[in-house]
Amino acid sequence: MKVLVTGASGQLGQELQATCPDDVALTACNRSQLDVTQEDQIHRVLDETRPELIVNAAAFTAVDRAESAREQAFAVNSDGPHNLARGALEIGARLIHISTDFVFSGHHGCPYRPESRTDPQSVYGASKLAGENHVLQVCDSRALVVRTAWVYSRFGGNFVKTMLRLMSDRQEVSVVMDQIGTPTWTQSLARLVWVSRGHPEFHGIYHWTDSGVASWYDFAIAIQEEATALGILEASCRVLPIATADYPTAARRPPYSILDSTAARHDLGLVGVHWRRQLRAMLQEMKEYGED
Repeated sequence: MKVLVTGASGQLGQELQATCPDDVALTACNRSQLDVTQEDQIHRVLDETRPELIVNAAAFTAVDRAESAREQAFAVNSDGPHNLARGALEIGARLIHISTDFVFSGHHGCPYRPESRTDPQSVYGASKLAGENHVLQVCDSRALVVRTAWVYSRFGGNFVKTMLRLMSDRQEVSVVMDQIGTPTWTQSLARLVWVSRGHPEFHGIYHWTDSGVASWYDFAIAIQEEATALGILEASCRVLPIATADYPTAARRPPYSILDSTAARHDLGLVGVHWRRQLRAMLQEMKEYGED
């Protein structure tokens, strides 16, 4: 199968390349090779590669910066997926589009299902929701939207790497304790993408995260404990829990964004793995191969 991946230099893009199955002829394009906001570039690349499946991992993910860069965020997160969807429709390709828990308000109080009411509270969330809608409207049954949350990996920048750096450099760090979600290793998300490539009936909106629940504070404590056990961290650093109100940001975060992945696990036969086990595995991989 011929597959095109956009956003190749991002966390998921790099993970998809690292885990690419042997029976996939992969073309992975970073922004300089394929800017999804440019329709002419999309047509050129699609004409050259003729993929059967397009995986859109390109996104404007600077959540706080999006508040003052609305036009740029919507160009990448809304117009970009729209352009890709029209290109996919023209050549008869399937499109897998990656989205986010930020499409929800976080005030629901129980896990969000794919059909749950959306209510983004930030420019980033609104732009991602608009992208979802474009993809589903244009490609219909040939489109798969996968919402995920709190992603991290040994590739690129993420919360885990930030914590490791801060815990190495400081004697004390403060981490928000009243935002709840599920840390998700991008390798887990990549696995879902590669498994779903062989299931054209798998379409619409699905949720995918690792299993379990955590606050950012819980996540930070686990990072410290696991990294210390592996010898990645040596110095002791105090981790202090703080409230969201004590750490103001430009964009509002969902205070509760647990995604219900039951449908994805059932339909694809995948088994969810607890986020702490996944964190340990990622840190072991990072220790062995280094950061990218």
